[in-house]
Amino acid sequence: MIDKKSLSERDICSKFITPALQQAGWNIQTQVLEEVSFTDGKIYVRGKLTARGERKRADYLLYYQDNPIAIIEAKDNKHSVRAGIQQALNYARILDIPSVFSSNGDGFIFHDRTADDESIETELNLENFPSPELLWLKYKQYKGIVTPQGEKIALQKYFSDGSGRKPRYYQQIAINRTVEAIANGQNRILLVMATGTGKTYTAFQIIHRLWKSGAKKRILFLADRNALIDQTKRGDFKHFKDKMTVVKNRMIDKSYEIYLALYQGLAGADEDANAYKQFSPDFFDLIIIDECHRGSAKEDSSWREILNYFGKATHVGLTATPKETKETSNTEYFGEPVYTYSLKQGIDDGFLAPYKVIRVALNLDSEGYRPEHGKTDKEGNAIEDRIYNRKDFDRSLVIEERTDAVAKKLTEYLKGFDRFAKTIIFCVDIDHAERMRNAIARHNADLVAENYKYVMQITGDNDEGKRELDNFINPEEKYPVIATTSELMTTGVDAQTCKMIVLDANINSMTKFKQIVGRGTRINEEFNKLYFTILDFRNATDNFADPDFDGDPIRVKPITEDVDLTDISDEEELDDEPIIDDITGDEIVIVPPLVREPNGSEEYKARPKQYINGVDVSVLVSRELYFDNNGKPITVSLKDYTKNIIQQQFTSLDDFLLTWNNADKKEAIIKELQEQGVMVEALYDAVDKQVDLFDLICHVAYDQPPLTRQERANNVKKRNYFTKYGEQARKVLETLLDKYADEGVENIESIEVLRVKPFDEYGSPIEIINEFGSKQKYLDAVRELENELYRKV
Repeated sequence: MIDKKSLSERDICSKFITPALQQAGWNIQTQVLEEVSFTDGKIYVRGKLTARGERKRADYLLYYQDNPIAIIEAKDNKHSVRAGIQQALNYARILDIPSVFSSNGDGFIFHDRTADDESIETELNLENFPSPELLWLKYKQYKGIVTPQGEKIALQKYFSDGSGRKPRYYQQIAINRTVEAIANGQNRILLVMATGTGKTYTAFQIIHRLWKSGAKKRILFLADRNALIDQTKRGDFKHFKDKMTVVKNRMIDKSYEIYLALYQGLAGADEDANAYKQFSPDFFDLIIIDECHRGSAKEDSSWREILNYFGKATHVGLTATPKETKETSNTEYFGEPVYTYSLKQGIDDGFLAPYKVIRVALNLDSEGYRPEHGKTDKEGNAIEDRIYNRKDFDRSLVIEERTDAVAKKLTEYLKGFDRFAKTIIFCVDIDHAERMRNAIARHNADLVAENYKYVMQITGDNDEGKRELDNFINPEEKYPVIATTSELMTTGVDAQTCKMIVLDANINSMTKFKQIVGRGTRINEEFNKLYFTILDFRNATDNFADPDFDGDPIRVKPITEDVDLTDISDEEELDDEPIIDDITGDEIVIVPPLVREPNGSEEYKARPKQYINGVDVSVLVSRELYFDNNGKPITVSLKDYTKNIIQQQFTSLDDFLLTWNNADKKEAIIKELQEQGVMVEALYDAVDKQVDLFDLICHVAYDQPPLTRQERANNVKKRNYFTKYGEQARKVLETLLDKYADEGVENIESIEVLRVKPFDEYGSPIEIINEFGSKQKYLDAVRELENELYRKV
């Protein structure tokens, strides 16, 4: 008779749960996955070092074809059969799974998310686990799949190229919800996925499943940038091979099944340019609209004309930034998103890079600039006597010293970080990007002398720069390192190794701000890109505090009201999105802002920029912004914020001391506090002493005077605590104490420390451990040493 209480969780799985699944008709090789990690673990940044948090992991996922339809959370038999149900329900919510189970080896608790009566939660014995067919029926009920055609689409397998690549969990949900909505007759669908989460791969899998199942036969993928079309064709869509074509020069060949096209390549200003009319209105039965927050969201846009022409087709909109303003609405056209995967969720899951924000305040920006009497520009024209601020700088008034100060500060930062960190500088306009390139080159003359491509202007009007765009985004290419731009690189640039984003432009559009932040969110572990830094010279990062930054899109445009599209300020129009060339899909030069004459006449004229120098520009303050676990800037002091988190976790100093002293490894407490939002490195900097986290917490949360690590180590030495050990063991413990004083408690808890100097002088790790009698006695000695370190004096 097996004593279940003595078995581990894995033993319970292999001896009881897995056999119960087999008995119920589940194929263990093809339908059951065990210990499935479905997130990568959030990335935590400590100075220049990074560490991954824990991955979310399901004990069992059960599949019907490629669809995860059930989840099981297993516990050892010391727990009740119900112990895992809450965790399983949380995972089922994340994974969009209807059938949820908990087990301790005695039986199962079955939570049915399709039920709304007493049958929602039932207890099953091991012999009565549901069959694959029964749980597939539950899944179809949960998803609203009622027709044979709908089931055929749902059962269509994902594309596999043999490399083992599979959709991540959120991509799988996005794909499934889209194809299920189409199977259920929905013809307007919106998918919202943060930049860097694989929208194009998701679109490819949607197309593949609908195409292979026969639900959709001719498909059009629409974008508004050449870069987007090129990346799509060379990337995930390459598997369509000779079934796919790119529409160029308004030449239409109707023999293909998958078409990639620019809006601008299908529509134009006159009827002859409307190449899309060479197709019959019912030619396409599926249209994927990439970056649909741009032109297609406006009712009167030429882009919308294309969609209206192919109105019988299913339209699927993809965007990271759904657009909801008084003039424009994605949700009015497409409906509410069938799925949203946000930047915050991507960072929490470890699929997107977290960011540090450094705000730099220049004296002119904070105080404003008023020209002295008689001040003239470089051409001798008088400067209007008024106070100029951020909105004016580089738009109507160019102060050469300000551009130089930004370039100097960025260079200073890169010298302390990594001078070859890929960097994008977002400027007010093309002229500003040109001048910024020049200033960066002057402050980095040594590297520019080695290769002039160290810094490049990459804007729509600069052919040489545009040719370098692919090299900039290619992780294998060293140059260019720094790119100055205005609009061209805000979207459609897959810059996997971008580690620095510099904001020296006024960003009034939340859509544009999200797109710019998205340039840095991709992770590339091979090239050590795990986080990025935003250097903000214009307070553009105020947008992080806006509830709309990472919230659900809120419909602003009244559906029933006629909207006057002329009632838009010039600044909003210019700041919102780039102007795109009709034919090429490239950015074109934005003209100077148009202003109404002071006398109120209806005529407009361009206001020329004025260029001045001889102005004192300096950095007033440079500080890092900190963010809470919800991604919002912390507005209270770092000490008060930390105190609140710690006191929620530990109600009193005694409560904290008890937890600390009872912990087998102090590192586990440190990790848990970091995951709760405690910014350890920032606190160390604030206290500015060589203390460890124990003293930091006691000081910040409970107002205890901190001792340095060296003071704690000296107190232990004074107590002659080591005399009970043999000479060699005593030397090891004294060395561990010195290690603690230098580096902190985390580094003495791992046996791996015995492999490094100076421990190697005492022998191998096994020889050192034998001096204590056994591995357990060594670990006990380390634990006792820690207790001595934190003993009340």
